[in-house]
Amino acid sequence: MTQAGNGTQPRAAAFFDLDKTLMAGSSGIFFARAAYETGMISRRRLAKDVYENLRFRLRGSTDDRADEVRKRVGEMIAGVRVRDLQRLSPRVLAGVLPRLYPEMLARAYAHQDADVPVYILTAASQEMADLLAHVLAFDGGLGSRSEIVEGRYTGRAAGPFNYREGKVLSMRELADRAGIDLEASYAYSDSESDLPMLRAVRHAVVVNPDAELRRIAVEEGWEVLHLDRLGRRLKVLAAVGAVTALGGLTRVVSEHVGARADPRALQFRAAGSRREPSRRRVRR
Repeated sequence: MTQAGNGTQPRAAAFFDLDKTLMAGSSGIFFARAAYETGMISRRRLAKDVYENLRFRLRGSTDDRADEVRKRVGEMIAGVRVRDLQRLSPRVLAGVLPRLYPEMLARAYAHQDADVPVYILTAASQEMADLLAHVLAFDGGLGSRSEIVEGRYTGRAAGPFNYREGKVLSMRELADRAGIDLEASYAYSDSESDLPMLRAVRHAVVVNPDAELRRIAVEEGWEVLHLDRLGRRLKVLAAVGAVTALGGLTRVVSEHVGARADPRALQFRAAGSRREPSRRRVRR
């Protein structure tokens, strides 16, 4: 148990992952869109990010894709002024805020009302974590830090990637600094990659879990929340399409079977489908 720096008894905290947990989809797509609108990235790059966002919502994250995104973002912001990135905030918020889950905000505020501080814990940038924590009136945000030299980003990391075990490092640093007892704390996430984060606390809650995390949550007896509607909508559309196709196939088969049972019906249909050749009157 971590001892509070001021000598008081350590208290619990609640840690919320951002993408697919606090909000539907990925916050990164709205950063990419804002970057495109201000000329920082190309249309082709934006289209790729839109595709990756859809893939992420349906299938979750992977280690390879997380590393790829981190590298791509580093290359994009290299040489960019901190001020210019900050000016993207209104555009980013305009996309992110409508996609926050009201149910998750209610949980976060219920924690605060019970004197449990709430933190965003994300692999996204520290700037994104700070921005949303401020707007949502959370107690703080923990994200991935980027190196800044003379007011510009270098494109290099300024600390561990806030991903997998990296999130636990951030949690422990905060616990030591703020007197938080992780063994009494809460964590919310959607991905198997956040198992270290979920297992670092007493109360783990999985939200819109990927297949692997869903399986583990059942084994561990963790609470599971399903809030994302995109996957369910696609499943409904697929089911409707399958039913429609099956109905058409059934009708064709029924007609074929009926015709075989009554040869005259088949002859009638064949006769009806043939057109009589047109006869022209010959004028004499």
